[in-house]
Parts: sequence; C-alpha cells; structure tokens
Amino acid sequence: MTVVSIKDIVNQLQLNVYSGENFLDNTVDSSEISRPGLELTGYFNYYPHDRIQLLGRKEVTFIEKMTDEEKQIIFKSLCKGNVPCFVIARGYKPPKELVDIATSQKIPILDSTISTSRLSGMMSNFLEDQLAERTSIHGVLVEVYGLGVLIQGSSGIGKSETGLELIKKGHRLIADDRVDIYQQDDQTVVGEAPKILEHLMEIRGVGIIDVMNLFGVSSVRHHTQISLVVNLMEWTQDNNFDRLGSAPESILLANVPVPKINIPVSTGRNVAIIIEVAAMNFRARTLGYDATKKFEDNLAQLIEFNSDKSAQDKGGHS
Repeated sequence: MTVVSIKDIVNQLQLNVYSGENFLDNTVDSSEISRPGLELTGYFNYYPHDRIQLLGRKEVTFIEKMTDEEKQIIFKSLCKGNVPCFVIARGYKPPKELVDIATSQKIPILDSTISTSRLSGMMSNFLEDQLAERTSIHGVLVEVYGLGVLIQGSSGIGKSETGLELIKKGHRLIADDRVDIYQQDDQTVVGEAPKILEHLMEIRGVGIIDVMNLFGVSSVRHHTQISLVVNLMEWTQDNNFDRLGSAPESILLANVPVPKINIPVSTGRNVAIIIEVAAMNFRARTLGYDATKKFEDNLAQLIEFNSDKSAQDKGGHS
C-alpha cells in the first residue's frame, strides 16, 4: 500500500512542527482529511482515526469551553488508534492537554497560519497526488513552452537525443527512459521521474549524465501534466503520415485520452525544432486557432472564386 510520511507533508506544505518532532515518520494512506466535530462532543462511533485530524476555528473555540476533565476524556479518545498527526490551522495554539496526550501516544502536532479550508485543500491535493496509483511507461517527458510533451518511439530512434537538444534550447526535462504516470482527475494525467532516475539521462556513447548539474536547476522539473504525445517513427515510403493535421489521434494514458501526433524521423530532419513547432501549434489550437481549418477555408474560397470566374468567362463568350 502506498503511504506518505508526515515528514513529507511538513516539508512540502511548510508546516510548523509544534510537538512530536521525533514522530514525523508516522504515515498516512488516505487523502481525506478529518475535522473532528462530533467527536469533540463525545460521539466516536465513526471516528476516522487513520486520517489526519485538522482543527480549525470552530474546533478550537469549542475546546476552549470544555472543562479540564472533558478535555482529558475527549483527547484520550481522539488519540486512540493509529492517528497520523494533528494539524492546527489559523495560527491557534494547541491545547496543552492535547499536546501531552498526543506526545504520550507518539502523535505529532503541526500548526499553520493558513485558513482551515485552504489548508485542508492543500493537504488533500498533495495526498491525492502522492497516493495515486502509478504506472510506468517508456519514453522521454519534457516541458516545451510550458507544455508537457511525452516523446515515444522504438528503441534507438533518438528519443533521448531529441530530449537533450530540447533541453539545450532552454526547455525542461521531467523524465528520461521511464516515466511514472498517474491520473490526477478525469481529464488530467501527470508524469514524473522515478526517484532513481530524477534529473538523469542516458545518451548512447556518452553514458549517464546529470542534466541539472550540466545545465542548471532551471533545466529540470519534478512533474508536469502530459498534454501531448509525440511518437517518433522511421520514415518509409510505405507509411502514410498526416500532412494536413486533419486526422487527430489520441492515446490512453492512465485512462485519460491524450492527443498524439506521429513525426517521421529521417536523416537531416531536425526533430527537436519540429516538436517545438508541434507544441506551439497544439497550444494555438487549444486557444481556438486552427491552421488546418484556415487552409480549408482558403481552399473553399479559392474554389468558389474560380467557379465564379469560370461562370463569368462563359457568360462573356456567349
């Protein structure tokens, strides 16, 4: 089962560790956040003790009205089971009784000045990304003009070399050779590098290179949404490639359809420049400009003009 450590949550969301710094290795396996409202009244029948427990203004102000004895009873029940951590929002100070009991149960308490709803959303989004099921696929993932482009093709066709040339042009590497992908929502698939391959590329004849070390920190990125798949194919006379862009294809990645184009590879073709243009053209289409439709409109106008001119010529001769 995939889990996320509290330490990763602290580092990613820049939360403050109020107490229990030695317990940050606790893990959570659910992206849902619990706000223990009914539990503070003593109702624990459906207490989700395996989730992060978030206390905001309503919870803290309610606790302030409780007696010391009530606090002891409620907090002991709150800390039963495998509670990953408590998080206090809006800069409120955790009750001393909760700190003491949580510490005895090896549960860290985190705090933040961020509003409760925003903090809940941030933690939930981070956990959903980290806990999402990953699938590994073959290819090179680069960010071209802010667009995630997955370069695929048969072994030895030049995917890594093309990716390297794009990096030299100022674009960014996400992953080389193996890309871990996961579904973020119904329309979004995200790609990232496996930990062991982060920032690394394999170039035949050279070996393994560290892209961040050679080209700087701006040449890499941890993850990106995959918006376009570019499939590199050996050019042969038997292959019929789309010349007008009027036959769009797509490919399923983590159950999300992603637009795909096939680019023929042959001696003398600068594939990196073609991918740059493909990315710009794809973005123009998403913004409503379609060069293929423009060509078709021009063609229709030309046919109509020639038809009218032909009719006029026939009328003049008669």
